[in-house]
Amino acid sequence: MSIEARLQRRLEDLDVLVLPGWKNSGPAHWQTLWEDKFPEWQRVQQANWAQPQRAAWIAALDAAVAACRHPVVVVAHSLGCVTLAHWAQRHGARGVAAALLVAPADVERQGVASPLRGFAPLPQATLPFPSLLIASDNDHACSAGRAAQLAQDWGSDFHLLQGAGHINADSGLGEWEEGQAHFADWLAQAFPVRASRPLRTLRWVA
Repeated sequence: MSIEARLQRRLEDLDVLVLPGWKNSGPAHWQTLWEDKFPEWQRVQQANWAQPQRAAWIAALDAAVAACRHPVVVVAHSLGCVTLAHWAQRHGARGVAAALLVAPADVERQGVASPLRGFAPLPQATLPFPSLLIASDNDHACSAGRAAQLAQDWGSDFHLLQGAGHINADSGLGEWEEGQAHFADWLAQAFPVRASRPLRTLRWVA
């Protein structure tokens, strides 16, 4: 079975929301390419991608989750990961069954861009749904050590890539089939029984 077919099977009866970070994800970003591959996935649209406001971004995510008919899996990148953590701190699970968190932005780091500072401090509470955090050992937006700490704080399973930068279009990943495979394998562990009825919130332990 292809990676695409495995991932599609694991996401049956689930709605997928794609949650980009600062400045949105362009045409060469893996999030966009995954959306092309899975057209039923929906992107969370923000009113202002260049000057993100925490309350507005959380509200946009909340509206997108509320509009879904099935339990939601969030596929987040960078500031999108931070937005989801803030949303969960405010709303709990509330319809979200699981999340893929890729290259979370450390909005507390020295020299962080001013538009991102309003998202600090980073939430430290355990996320109320299972999550997989994938980071890189040379990400300018978040050190490997900081990413590992976020995974521990949020109760996320953790996978560290070598030399993948911010895991974005500049990383040259294309469709990032490796990421799809990690995601599909993790979903198989998080939800070993294919979703055909409302899901309980489960915690996958490595």
